[in-house]
Amino acid sequence: MPTSTDLAAALLPLVGGPANVTSVAHCMTRLRLGLVDRSLVDGEALRALPGVLGVVEDDTYQIVLGPGAVARVTADFEARLRKEAQGARNATPVKLALRRVANVFVPLIPALIGCGILAGLNGLLLNLGLLPSLTPALGAIATAFMALIAVFVGHNTAKEFGGTPVLGGAVAAIVVHPGVAKVTAFGVTLAPGQGGVLGALAAALLGTYVERWCRKRLPGTLDVLLTPTLTLLVSGLATLYVLMATAGAVSSAIGTAADWLLTTTGALAGLVLGGLFLPLVMLGLHQALIPVHTTLIEQQGSTVLLPLLAMAGAGQVGACLAVYVRLRHDEPLRTTIRSALPAGLLGVGEPLIYGVSLPLGRPFLTACVGGAAGGAFVGLFAMLGQRVGATAIGPSGWALFPLLAGDGGLGAAVAVYGGGLLTGYAVGFGATYAFGLPRGSAASQPPRPGRPT
Repeated sequence: MPTSTDLAAALLPLVGGPANVTSVAHCMTRLRLGLVDRSLVDGEALRALPGVLGVVEDDTYQIVLGPGAVARVTADFEARLRKEAQGARNATPVKLALRRVANVFVPLIPALIGCGILAGLNGLLLNLGLLPSLTPALGAIATAFMALIAVFVGHNTAKEFGGTPVLGGAVAAIVVHPGVAKVTAFGVTLAPGQGGVLGALAAALLGTYVERWCRKRLPGTLDVLLTPTLTLLVSGLATLYVLMATAGAVSSAIGTAADWLLTTTGALAGLVLGGLFLPLVMLGLHQALIPVHTTLIEQQGSTVLLPLLAMAGAGQVGACLAVYVRLRHDEPLRTTIRSALPAGLLGVGEPLIYGVSLPLGRPFLTACVGGAAGGAFVGLFAMLGQRVGATAIGPSGWALFPLLAGDGGLGAAVAVYGGGLLTGYAVGFGATYAFGLPRGSAASQPPRPGRPT
């Protein structure tokens, strides 16, 4: 038998999707739905679902699930309905585009993390002169993925945008193939890897559009032979003679801008990035930074932006600790904080954001102040020649320590990043304790009637 969550997920599309549901209720045995258009319901498929005992069409559309099960499925159905409705409201063209780009890079994060940790371990062994027979093997394992990351980006791009994944990977592979060193484009000899992940993304995206154009126009007998051939030829030539040079210039500009930003305006840049990252997450705009991080890791071995942005989580932790201290009589809220705090320390901030600071309002703003302070701390040391970078994206908070790299070595990077976290905790706590809650909600207020103490 399917779980209540699985059954709720299966039911929603069969009743016409979120837009077709106007009301949800249940009795002892039946899920009762108000529907806009019953012709959108697939009654036969509903009856065939494991767990569905029958369907009754009355003033409401009733799905018989049985006692006990109906309450669980209804709760999960309502939760899924709210989530999908919220997603539809937030589906602006910009957010949709950023989400699709994120879908290309997010599946790569586990490999980036694993390779980043192994690269750090290998560097430590080399510096200490330990296990010289093992370090070449570790080095090969740690760098192999990055050498071919363009292929994976191309594969995922084609998959996300409706093309054949292997063709996307094949087009993107041109970017890193050693043979491009023999190609001269407009008087300039290309270099393998020129354009990096951005070039691979553009190449696979172009290949996807060429493939889709061909499939709409070629008859089936020719499609099998000509579509893949034309896809590789057209998008491959465009990659070699246009996209690699263009994407290479953009990639170089990103690296140069990041270096300039930190060495020239590090403290200010850290303050702005650390302070604004939580609102960016709320708006979904942080996904635009994923290709930037990946480009920096590919170019320089680490992204210097991630440690600055991670300070937002430190401010969040500090703010929620202050709420915990101030509102000592609000036991439900304190329980939420206790359960969400370990995840927050490891860089997973959503439970604290949505469960504590955002509903309260002001603590969300003071958390941003803490993030700004932590970012300014890390950025200041970057101006002093102690830049800190992350060799992979995904982890944050304490989980980022194994992935740190810096101009002054691992020890200096850990010290600067740790100092930034402590600064974010302290300022987030202090700002929230002093300004983040109205005086009327301070710890001196007695417990409210009906609230557990």
